[in-house]
Amino acid sequence: MKVTVVGAGNVGATVANVLAHKDIVNEVVLLDLKGDMARGKALDSWQQAPIDYYSTTLTGTESYDDTEGSDIVVITAGIPRKPGMSRDDLISTNAKIVTSVVKSILEKTPNPIIIIVSNPLDVMTYAAQSSSGLPSNRVFGMAGILDTARYRAFLATELKVSPKEIQALLLGGHGDTMVPLPRYTTVAGIPLTEMLEEDKINAIVERTKKGGGELVKLMGTSAWYAPGAAAAQMVEAIVKNENRIFPCCVKMEGQYGLKDVFLGVPVKLNREGIAEVIEIGLNKDELAMLHDSASHVKKVMDTFDGMNL
Repeated sequence: MKVTVVGAGNVGATVANVLAHKDIVNEVVLLDLKGDMARGKALDSWQQAPIDYYSTTLTGTESYDDTEGSDIVVITAGIPRKPGMSRDDLISTNAKIVTSVVKSILEKTPNPIIIIVSNPLDVMTYAAQSSSGLPSNRVFGMAGILDTARYRAFLATELKVSPKEIQALLLGGHGDTMVPLPRYTTVAGIPLTEMLEEDKINAIVERTKKGGGELVKLMGTSAWYAPGAAAAQMVEAIVKNENRIFPCCVKMEGQYGLKDVFLGVPVKLNREGIAEVIEIGLNKDELAMLHDSASHVKKVMDTFDGMNL
């Protein structure tokens, strides 16, 4: 199988490198307008293969010709929000990049599975799906896996346990309106609410919502190790036809009482992309938070629609 990663920045390069280490595909193509940067990072990862013992070949390029025949495409391309840049400017700039990438990819490969990592995530997934004309089960976004990983990592630190023991679920938009669900969080099968006081859970929930911003303040740039690994995990579930259940950004078509909005919900991932959107039971407060998150995302989608890009 062949996977293309568009964008050779920190996140894209991490996706390519993690995928190579998994050794589950024949080839990873790393594409960027800065072709030498893509070629250099791909070559560096390929030279790592004899050390870390994998056979996946890596190709760096600026040409979409090299993406032909890709089974899966991960799009990380876009710019971060800069000082003085409005939200609308960011949406406009990155939507133009994402839609251009999608159209260029489809000229070479008519029916790939496309995973969006570019921000603002929810509206970029909307832009990609709209411009592609592909069914929504083949175009979706990476958000909930990253957000859930942050939540689980914070809980592991607080509880002094391995993060392997923690299973958790978050819904909603990627950002401050995400909906963590402590009621669906367990530690080695034990409900979180039996392991940790409510005030500490609430503090970790709030930290999770601002997890991306915390890293930007520390490093002066956005994260890349965890986002890159999260996208690679989605690719692995698809390639290996695993039917894994992950929270992903997908078009709502009536689930949870929501329609025509792109939102993070649990889905089953396999070789066809999203095989199923899973509806879990939410109480009144949880459902209200999810609908509030959806309304925030819908406003951003409406902003995008108004741009007539």
